[in-house]
Amino acid sequence: MAQISLPIDPLLPEIVSAARASPSLVLEAPPGAGKTTRVPRALLEAGIARDEEIVVLQPRRLPTRLAATRVAEEMGERVGQRVGYQIRFEEVSSPATRLRFVTEGVLGRRLLADPELRGMGVVVLDEFHERHLAGDISLALLKRLQGTQRPDLRIVVMSATLEADPIAQYLGGAPVLRSEGRRFHVEIEHLPQPDERPLEQQVLSAFKRLVQGGLEGHVLVFLPGAAEIRRARDAAEELASRHGFELHLLHGDLPAAEQDRAVRPSRARKLILSTNVAETSVTIDGVGAVIDSGLARLASHSPWSGLPTLRVARVSRASAIQRAGRAGRTREGVCVRLYTRHDFETRPDQEIPEIRRLDLAETVLALRASGISDLERFPFFEPPPAAALS
Repeated sequence: MAQISLPIDPLLPEIVSAARASPSLVLEAPPGAGKTTRVPRALLEAGIARDEEIVVLQPRRLPTRLAATRVAEEMGERVGQRVGYQIRFEEVSSPATRLRFVTEGVLGRRLLADPELRGMGVVVLDEFHERHLAGDISLALLKRLQGTQRPDLRIVVMSATLEADPIAQYLGGAPVLRSEGRRFHVEIEHLPQPDERPLEQQVLSAFKRLVQGGLEGHVLVFLPGAAEIRRARDAAEELASRHGFELHLLHGDLPAAEQDRAVRPSRARKLILSTNVAETSVTIDGVGAVIDSGLARLASHSPWSGLPTLRVARVSRASAIQRAGRAGRTREGVCVRLYTRHDFETRPDQEIPEIRRLDLAETVLALRASGISDLERFPFFEPPPAAALS
């Protein structure tokens, strides 16, 4: 597979040098820089992990599989040879695998089953800015392990939008490296006033306006969930067909073949209806326009029932900016936000970390089962509320 130049490439020698000299490293690079695919491969080829594995932590199953496949293709191999992946109920690897992409849950279970992480030389925590609970706990367990039984373990934290300095301080003054992203100008359009119509009708109107304006490239639509995606598909199917757009859905519950069809390069124009899985990690070349609902389904916890919940909520400004940037990867683009400028400006800077909004019962039980009894002294990156722990 032909390898294109990415913004992260000039920084790779410095990244390798820092990883060799320091037990921990923090890398700040915006979406599109190429950190997910290029950094782990550079560490592998430089021998940073010696004969042990490099494990790359991803927040979702779809990016885990796609990243491993992309790196293997760039190395001229099939996935499952030197580069493999492991998600829940699926593992593609072999005895030759030295670079393994895994989901947060997979690494969490490995940390509890094998606290010393034997055979693992480097752990890369990718997209740490998403601040999933499993990622926070993994980082804390890795830091604890590095400071006790595994001083040889290397930790690399990669983040797109989160400030890197607090993470570096948490890791004992780790070096911080920053990369620029490749960005073309993206024109942002907000609604002049709130639109009370069903979301699928708003998507259809925005898509129709883009098509009538002579749009070039694919259209990527961010919607909160699979139900909204299906309704938008039904609303836009006729218009997409009439103007020669292939219509694709993209979310975590789809078969792998359908996910691949949505993201692989194509000369035909596509209308891709996606959840926030396309916000980070997943690269879709040729996107000329983004339609952003400004919504996502966020995991939370109901205090009165004690049960987990999934609620539709407004995304943060950081997420909205990342979504818009998907239209500026390979060309100038446009982002149509289905909300007003005032709505955007009143949103929080970042999402609330899961450690501050999820039920911690399962996490506490797992930590105690692994022999950690004093949670008040456990080295959380950001300690949870005392009430949630008790």
